[in-house]
Amino acid sequence: MREYPKPDDDEEQGDDCSCDEAGPTLYGDARAELRRRDFAKFLATVGGLTAVASLTAPLASTTQVFERGYEGPVYSDGIHLVDGEGERVTEGRLAEGEHMTVFPEPRPGIEDAPTLLVRYPESEYGGGIKTGFTVNGYAAFSKVCTHAGCMVSDREEDLVVCPCHFGKFNVLDGAAVSGGPPGRALPQLPITVTSDGQLVATGDFEGPVGPGGG
Repeated sequence: MREYPKPDDDEEQGDDCSCDEAGPTLYGDARAELRRRDFAKFLATVGGLTAVASLTAPLASTTQVFERGYEGPVYSDGIHLVDGEGERVTEGRLAEGEHMTVFPEPRPGIEDAPTLLVRYPESEYGGGIKTGFTVNGYAAFSKVCTHAGCMVSDREEDLVVCPCHFGKFNVLDGAAVSGGPPGRALPQLPITVTSDGQLVATGDFEGPVGPGGG
């Protein structure tokens, strides 16, 4: 004899059902899916902006545009070259092939005047260098790019490179332009060594610092 389910059996089956009857959830309908997608886009945008900011912050510090409000000379005869700590630079400071950043002491009339000091065997300097401005293999040039005023802070062997627009200057050839948009060389600074072995300027840069003046 065929048996049919009783009403009580239907009720038990209903009790065992694990379906959620509370209505659509955050992940259960089209509107929720759109909300999830919008939220994901928001997170991606925030993350991207954060990453860009973290990269541009150090870049801005190394390529800061030089602002010169002072119109007088940066260096003059007898002004000592000092390092970033204000210590005077002596003749033995650099080995051949080394570079460093120096400043005038006491930086007369100007906040900063970053200057590139290099040392090479005198026989390696080319025709573009002003040999009367060098001493014992040392030569000095403005670090301010003549294109847009950024700091020339990178190096490729004997070339120094501006990170803003990749202007390149050959320090063995008097910091002449060897690539990129700059229209003129970095101006050279005349230097000598005092009787007690300290590097000093004998005048100001040979040309204007930074862009213009070409």
